Amino acid sequence: MKKVFFSIMCMLLIGTASAQDDKFKALFVYNFTKYIEWPKNKQTGDFVIGVLGHSSIISELKAFTERKTVGSQKIVVEEILSSEDYTKYHIVYVPTKLSGQAEDIAAKTKGKGVLLVTDKPGMASTTSGINFVKVDNQQKFEVNTTNLETEGVKHSHTLVLLGIAVNN
Repeated sequence: MKKVFFSIMCMLLIGTASAQDDKFKALFVYNFTKYIEWPKNKQTGDFVIGVLGHSSIISELKAFTERKTVGSQKIVVEEILSSEDYTKYHIVYVPTKLSGQAEDIAAKTKGKGVLLVTDKPGMASTTSGINFVKVDNQQKFEVNTTNLETEGVKHSHTLVLLGIAVNN
């Protein structure tokens, strides 16, 4: 009986940590919009954040961005279920389990004003503009300014100061 209780408690704690990570990531994905400037052709219509595959971060992003805007653009969060035209998005978030697709997405969106945010160690040094990492058991993010420029977005110096600078 003690083993069952311990197992349930462990699952609850892991679930809580995961939910906290999703809240952190959703908050920061939204806050990245304050430090990134998109090309003029992406400054009209809805501001669309795409999340690759089914991920629990989607509900957190939707809850957090409800009634929020980027400039005058209403924020819309969408689940990306197939390889489609990624250039319609302003931000594409690629969770760890689908990180194998990040390089293909980066190639398809190169210079198109799409911020690629990943969630796997090492991705900022090779593929994405921003990558979530754990450092000393704390959730942080890496910023690769070269990749941001390749993505076709401009960043503020403050974004780099808030994150961990990474170069490829």
